[in-house]
Amino acid sequence: MGKSKSTRFKRPQFSSVGLPVRAAREADWDEQELGEDEEDSCPAAELLEKLQSPSADVRELACASISRVVQQSQTIPGLLQRDAVRRLGPMMLDGSLAVRETAAGALRNLSACGNHEVCEDMVKHDVMTPLTALLRECCSGFDGAAVSDQSSNVEVVANEAMNLLWNLCENSSQALSVFNKSGLLDVVVQCLERHPHNVELATSAAQCLHTVTEDNPELLCSMNAAVLGALENVLLSSQPAMAHTLLRTLAAGTLWNSKGSLPAARQAQTLNAVVAALSQCLDLDAGLLIPELREAEEVRQRKSPPAADVEEQAAGGFAEEEMDEEEEAPKNKRNGKAAASDNDLSDLLPRGKEELREAVALLTAQQTSLEIIVNMCCSDDPSDDEWDEESSSDESDMGPDGLCDGVSNLMSPLCLSAEVQGSLINHNIPEKVLKKTDFPRQEAVQVCRQNPSWKGLTKRMHRIQSRALTCLHSICSAMDAEALGGAAGLQQAAQHLSSMVFGAAEMPKDEEFLEAVISAVRSLLQIMASKSITQCMTPQQLMSLSEAASCCDVISVRVNAVAILGITGSTLAKEKGTAETLQMIGNALLQVATKDADLVVNGEALDALFDVFADGEEAETAAKNINLLPALKALQPVFKAKIRKEGRGKYSIQQLCVLDNIKGNLRRFIGYLEKVVKK
Repeated sequence: MGKSKSTRFKRPQFSSVGLPVRAAREADWDEQELGEDEEDSCPAAELLEKLQSPSADVRELACASISRVVQQSQTIPGLLQRDAVRRLGPMMLDGSLAVRETAAGALRNLSACGNHEVCEDMVKHDVMTPLTALLRECCSGFDGAAVSDQSSNVEVVANEAMNLLWNLCENSSQALSVFNKSGLLDVVVQCLERHPHNVELATSAAQCLHTVTEDNPELLCSMNAAVLGALENVLLSSQPAMAHTLLRTLAAGTLWNSKGSLPAARQAQTLNAVVAALSQCLDLDAGLLIPELREAEEVRQRKSPPAADVEEQAAGGFAEEEMDEEEEAPKNKRNGKAAASDNDLSDLLPRGKEELREAVALLTAQQTSLEIIVNMCCSDDPSDDEWDEESSSDESDMGPDGLCDGVSNLMSPLCLSAEVQGSLINHNIPEKVLKKTDFPRQEAVQVCRQNPSWKGLTKRMHRIQSRALTCLHSICSAMDAEALGGAAGLQQAAQHLSSMVFGAAEMPKDEEFLEAVISAVRSLLQIMASKSITQCMTPQQLMSLSEAASCCDVISVRVNAVAILGITGSTLAKEKGTAETLQMIGNALLQVATKDADLVVNGEALDALFDVFADGEEAETAAKNINLLPALKALQPVFKAKIRKEGRGKYSIQQLCVLDNIKGNLRRFIGYLEKVVKK
């Protein structure tokens, strides 16, 4: 079946948030002006008309109202039909800074609450021209403003504009093309260089850079010494706050994306600094820090007079709801009721929530660190599809029985350079990743559940566990057994995963966790099987895991489940007295090969059957007892017809190549079984 590839992570949507504080304080202006029934019908026309008002206050609040309106996705088509983008765009260059800020915020919401098509439409309607001009003006005003407050306000506007740019480049290939051609890299780097004075703006810039440098060779040609130097300055900064930890993590990810642009003489040094930053981030114990941050917030609130919370209540009315419901709705929402699973909501939270901001930054940094490590362990092959590797099941690999030797090599190690592997090992990354799979601590979860503002962090903590499991899978796929601590280290990891999966009263059902843990189990079992290392999971336990996976809608979960049975069965086939267990595994694989609705899963199940029953007395006995030969003979024409009927258009060329190889192997395997029967 070829190599099983690690999951590569595209830039997560960390996003961001909230109306400006002033606009939030005055958020009911539009309801008073329009009336509830008018707002419920279609406020778009009137709000867009108010953008032409001679009053800056009216223009500002019209933009703020549009920010709220677009959170209801059904209003977006009406706004777009009324040319909202062309009418809002010039507002980003309004004479009033407040209007610039709220206009950029309204467009930011539009880009976040709409889909990819909305972002492409925004670019088509020339939003990038005023956005580029706004960012350039902001950067020229960072140090040149006559009054310090004016400089601060310019940076607030720049932060809104930077988040809009980030959203567009994340979701629109046109926007990314404009970014490459418009020299925006230097503008973003200028915002990044504000990190000693404005970490929020610098973080928005770093998030944007992390996005635009991924798989963008055209831009990477522009990564000159000044840009790389700015990133390295951030990476080597030492501020202890969690916001700076997140900033350093994003800089590390951007430098990894840009590794091909690094001077050869500095590559090793920079790689080491990147891995060191990731290692330091993972060293932070969020299970201890989050309860401490929550306690610090309580102490501060007890000391503060009641009036100190007025601005928090005015500006942050949406914050608690968003943190509580962040998994429920679209990504990157500004001041909305919900946000996407990977969102960074820290700039939504008002200034009275500094401890919660720190907690969000910490968890975002650790999740990002794990995702970067996954990408570091991935092959340079641009394909992310587990089945997109060239199949090893070709005639040149044929063994003595006419079967491909490659079918037993489900997860051959990927090519990880010695420098990368050495750096990961020197900084104890495998050990730290394994430790993160045990996250979160119950005390941290309990603390967050007790407060509405903090409740949304529990899902973030569980996501870190899932990312750590995926990272463990990637590490096992990319490194050899010795690099992972040898037999003892692998057995310890297997014991840990076993207790995690089978220690609970029932099998896990959460799809994200199940997908991550089953991939980790597969890669760990494969490397242990290849080294004949005894592992602690029983076939019955693995059967129960596969049964749970068979009910999952995620195809990769089902693929990994049958692969695990194949690995287990092929190991047992070499031992005495295992025929009965092999029968149980064989029947399960036949069920999947016959009944699963997806051809990829059918193919993986057949591949696993070839692996389990390819050789050995126990396998021969089990194959006869479950009538494997007649079952495969009956399945063969069905499988061929299914490929012919469903394959074209539904599956990729690479997947079809693999399926075709499996079809050929099925024919040869049936021939092998016929010889066994005649013995």
